Amino acid sequence: MEKIKVGIIGTGFIGPTHIEAIRRLGFVEVVGLAENSQAAAEQKAAALSIPKAYGSYQDMLQDPDIQVIHNCTPNHLHFTINKEIILAGKHVLSEKPLAMTSSESAELLALAKQHGVVHGVNFNYRQYAAVQQLASMVRTGDLGHIHLVHGSYLQDWLLYETDFNWRLSPEAGGNSRAVADIGSHWCDTVQYVTGKRITEVFADLATVIPVRKKSKGGAATFTSQREETEYEDVEIRTEDYASVLIKLEDGSRGVFTVSQVSAGRKNRLSFELDGSKHAAFWNQEEPEKLWFGHRDKPNEVLLADPALFLPDAKPFIHHPGGHNEGWPDALKNMMQNFYGFIRAGKDPQQDQASFATFADGHISMCITDAILRSHAEQRWVKVAEEEFA
Repeated sequence: MEKIKVGIIGTGFIGPTHIEAIRRLGFVEVVGLAENSQAAAEQKAAALSIPKAYGSYQDMLQDPDIQVIHNCTPNHLHFTINKEIILAGKHVLSEKPLAMTSSESAELLALAKQHGVVHGVNFNYRQYAAVQQLASMVRTGDLGHIHLVHGSYLQDWLLYETDFNWRLSPEAGGNSRAVADIGSHWCDTVQYVTGKRITEVFADLATVIPVRKKSKGGAATFTSQREETEYEDVEIRTEDYASVLIKLEDGSRGVFTVSQVSAGRKNRLSFELDGSKHAAFWNQEEPEKLWFGHRDKPNEVLLADPALFLPDAKPFIHHPGGHNEGWPDALKNMMQNFYGFIRAGKDPQQDQASFATFADGHISMCITDAILRSHAEQRWVKVAEEEFA
């Protein structure tokens, strides 16, 4: 069978991780890469062993051999590029956020449905085997009714005033940063595991470092700039921190905190489900462990093991117990499900997807909009529930 041919737009941090995950599948081939100049594209394509280089993504969209496009660009470009990918009749996998506003994400969702393309958003945390195990346990009632959900997503890459990145600018990253960047992952993962939509929020946001020092020489994301000597002061207008009370559709409650200024926390997405029978806890920095809390017997820790996981979760773990799988493997699962859907010729209008779609991306945008409005107005705000044909 001929391989599915793919093009990648954007080669910052996330683009190469997409490429690596795709190559692990075996039945998909990355044949093209687009950058903002021909020289940059050729340099990146050579480094990543990709045969075709395009000086603009518009040129890539004209290539009839490419069936799928990955949008790995900065946030402010997502809407325009996603729209052009759909109009070119190609399947699309977008990084989150899907767009800059919920009105934009609504337009993209409607457009993707109209053109019948397969559409995905890279919410990869739901693809961990342990997360799938928890979701299956919730569906089977093993934890009982879920009363409470609480957790956090903590990072430290913006702890110092000299830490700077394009995501700090609302023009490039959007009006929300910590919530849109990492809170969106927390909300998507929890909604997936519980099977419940977040319907109402009460938010408190803060810019912990209101003025940052931007290196005049520039530096890449996740690298230290403390040895730089020349800076310019930049006023910061997006949040470093947020805590959000949530209500779920069945009336259950929850709360989460996101922070990009928490020392020692590198990428700690964690959540706990408090059920009527048992509790469960998962932490992305220790992804092979599931903690279960009990009232009347000792607590337990389950290590990821296909021999011990429920049938729904087994396809998401690829090695025997003790061979730990992590972030790149969850991303591979995302690609496996997305491209398996395409290879099977499934209809995005009729068939249930086992990956996050533009519908999930739109829900995420609606939650972010509600959180921003709640903080501005200091009150509970309902998440918009718009339906699209």
